[in-house]
Amino acid sequence: VTESFLPSVNGVTNSVVRLLEHLEHTDHDAIVVAPGEGPGNFGRFPVIRARSISVPRYRNFELGIPSPRLRETLEAFRPDVVHLAAPFGLGAFAGRICRQMGVPTVAVYQTDVPGFLAHYGLAPTGKLVWKWVGHIHKQADLTLAPSSAAIDDLHTHGIDNVTMWRRGVDGQLFAPHKRSDALRARWNTDGRVVVGYVGRLAHEKRVEDLAVLANDSRVRLVIVGDGPQRERLARLMPEAIFPGFLSGEQLAQHFASFDVFVHTGVNETFCQTLQEALASGVPCVAPAQGGPLDIVTDQMNGFLFTPGDTEHLRASVARLLDSETRARLAQRARGSVEHRTWLSVNEQLITYFEQACGITRLTAVA
Repeated sequence: VTESFLPSVNGVTNSVVRLLEHLEHTDHDAIVVAPGEGPGNFGRFPVIRARSISVPRYRNFELGIPSPRLRETLEAFRPDVVHLAAPFGLGAFAGRICRQMGVPTVAVYQTDVPGFLAHYGLAPTGKLVWKWVGHIHKQADLTLAPSSAAIDDLHTHGIDNVTMWRRGVDGQLFAPHKRSDALRARWNTDGRVVVGYVGRLAHEKRVEDLAVLANDSRVRLVIVGDGPQRERLARLMPEAIFPGFLSGEQLAQHFASFDVFVHTGVNETFCQTLQEALASGVPCVAPAQGGPLDIVTDQMNGFLFTPGDTEHLRASVARLLDSETRARLAQRARGSVEHRTWLSVNEQLITYFEQACGITRLTAVA
């Protein structure tokens, strides 16, 4: 049961898709319950669509509405375990039904909802939201979190039954050999260092902080992604290149063609794009907060800057404008994440499912 699924593309959707691919490959049975309109199946697995409402200011995100159909779906399928991906609305309702049915649940904490709300002037709701998040996860048999910082946040709010479950990275798709001279020529680099960003162009991602680099004649900014802030960011940084939303080989080619990757958001429970950049052989600059702390090791595969400090961000990127420093960190980039395969990550998840069930052989997942 997931709060987000295709056609929406984000970290929650991506991890669910990777899990389903693994379940299909390993001959497990599964169904997906997801909000909004979209495909009615994923591979051989049916996708049951719940009614939803659009979230104001967050285009393309649908909040699932609980309904009696969810209970009927779960009772008909009779899963061994229910995977709750970023539970908040639909997932919370599913968790309650599962407790009534005696079906174990594994809840995955993936989204810092209170942190995101603060960026939209709703910080006073933080305590109430954390109370709700705590209620959801305390009802689960096991909660999984993607980073040390996320686990600390959960512990701080009284959620104790938490285990680490990181994310994998596709090392075949994201790789240094995807670097494209033709693409860099289109960017008209003229010897400049290409500094890239990939992600949603939304207020909470703080992409506007990259403006501190916009007037540096040594830097060529490439900002990949789409979102409600795109037009504003294009006006703020008119010299930057905005290719729009990319995926697959196009995205991999862009990652590998960067010289430096920068992530600016400070509310990440993980930060998958950092892993994808590192797998592409690109050193990273990221805030010293949240998920990035488990991915970027300062002065080893990148640099960490004080969250929200644009001058420290600028200085960190400036250190990577030196070709020798950049080359040294780039050599270590891929090796720092290549062991994090989706196969190993999802095999670990299956063991967590079995742990929650108290069984040695899992058959069906919802």
